[in-house]
Amino acid sequence: MITIIIALVASCGVFSAAHFAADWSVGWSIASAVGFFMVFQIVFGMFIRKRMMNDMQAVQAILTDGQKKIQAKVQRWQMRPPGSVQAAQKEIADDTRVFVREALAQTEKLSKYRLFVPMIDRQKATAQFQLNWMIKDFQRVDALMPKIIMADPNLAAMKMARMYMLGQPLEEIGKVYTKASRRLRYNQNVAIAACYSWILMKSDKADEAFKVLTEALKSSDNATLKQNHTHLMNNRPTHFSNSGIGDLWYQLHLEEPKVKMQRQRAVYR
Repeated sequence: MITIIIALVASCGVFSAAHFAADWSVGWSIASAVGFFMVFQIVFGMFIRKRMMNDMQAVQAILTDGQKKIQAKVQRWQMRPPGSVQAAQKEIADDTRVFVREALAQTEKLSKYRLFVPMIDRQKATAQFQLNWMIKDFQRVDALMPKIIMADPNLAAMKMARMYMLGQPLEEIGKVYTKASRRLRYNQNVAIAACYSWILMKSDKADEAFKVLTEALKSSDNATLKQNHTHLMNNRPTHFSNSGIGDLWYQLHLEEPKVKMQRQRAVYR
């Protein structure tokens, strides 16, 4: 909003200079003022977007660096396994919490654009929602959830998962699913379809889960969704599993991955 005010004031100055100082006609003076207004908006908008992009790239760089360090640690563990799976999982969670907290601090820099970008508070809330979700800080997640921009189906899946954790009605979760399903490209519905069908299965509504998967497979060829659909079609509900989706599923925190550490075998000569 403030950029519009600045542009309007400056455009009035351009009109005055053109009409009174340069003795241009009213038409040409208005045209020059309108042209200045548009150019100012475009140039200033590009400047702000570039600054915002740099700040968001800084957040992504922190996450990427932290994830690389964890991957390196996991690779070392594959050569020399740690004492226990539980200790390894705790260490990874602690390491993740450190770099996510650093990324959260970086997102606070987005507040400086509040006067120039009307939606910046919601954009910041969306970024912080995802970061807090990573470290399971559900108190902050719940506070941020009403403010987020639902532009990504994975965000919708997180919201549905949290609504289920909080015991909210299936009808409300279904509304989020239906809204998120609209206008998605092929295979973009995997997370939300997996999440909603799992929630329905946990609520003893296998028939509804089957209907959800039947509809979802019109826009997806995901192997896990197909497999679960087949299991339900053949009355094998106990075989239903989203584990084949991998991280896309486990990042919803509805189930924990089964981790097995392979110990090196001693070689005797």
